[in-house]
Amino acid sequence: MMRKDGVMRTAVLLEVQTMSEINWDEMLLPYEQAVHELTVKFRCLRDGFDSLGLSSPIESVEGRVKRVSSILEKAQRKEIQPQDIEQKIEDIAGIRIICRFVEDIARVVQLIEERDGLDMDIIKERDYVSSMKPSGYRSFHLIIRYPVVTALGKKFVFCEIQIRTMAMNFWAVIEHSLRYKYNGKMPDEIKRRLVRSADAAFLLDREVSEIRQDIIRAERDVVHKENVVNELVQNIQLLYRIAPLDEAERLNKEFMALHDGQSDDEQLVELNRRVRVIAESYRMRNA
Repeated sequence: MMRKDGVMRTAVLLEVQTMSEINWDEMLLPYEQAVHELTVKFRCLRDGFDSLGLSSPIESVEGRVKRVSSILEKAQRKEIQPQDIEQKIEDIAGIRIICRFVEDIARVVQLIEERDGLDMDIIKERDYVSSMKPSGYRSFHLIIRYPVVTALGKKFVFCEIQIRTMAMNFWAVIEHSLRYKYNGKMPDEIKRRLVRSADAAFLLDREVSEIRQDIIRAERDVVHKENVVNELVQNIQLLYRIAPLDEAERLNKEFMALHDGQSDDEQLVELNRRVRVIAESYRMRNA
């Protein structure tokens, strides 16, 4: 028995020594680059929807590289040898895409699938939205294989992409904190409460989805009004430079009265049209 324990201690010591010999900075560099590139790509995709006046399925994008301590803990828990870490731990690099509506998750998945074989390869998909985990966890996961070209050459790395709603993400962050606090030994009462709160979060997502079109229309109206106001302000500022001061002041007061009152968008649009025509007439006179 003593010999067996001694052999086990020696094996553990050798494994720890091998782990300590890993050049972590060099190993994690491609993952850091992958997270940076993917974060930029998905944020640009979101901004593209916004620029076209379309409702973006992406609300926000976050990225992270797993800490060395977390990598070591997972390798030990899953009995992964040091030389197999990069092949068997698929979430060293992680991207989290947050959506407002449950329906947006499927749209984001579709957008990523359209890139399959282009700038990334999809290795696995796990749908925890349709079939939540027993804990109450909901999210859609994809494991991709992503190429990066670093100062040390080209390398393919695995990256996990999580796609979830804001409500799902709120629940997941709380659950992660509690799991960390209890070190995997969460009391049954806490588990039951987490499941109930997960159901409440899902109910919130479902209620928001039912009024989705009203939310989108309201947001478009706000953006439209902001654009009209911005253009109107620019046109009035132009009048101050090219038109008589009293006329610029009169139109500016009319604008402020509409803006501070309960005016509708059409009144602002009409005022902007008149200011634009007046500005153009003075521009022609001064040409």
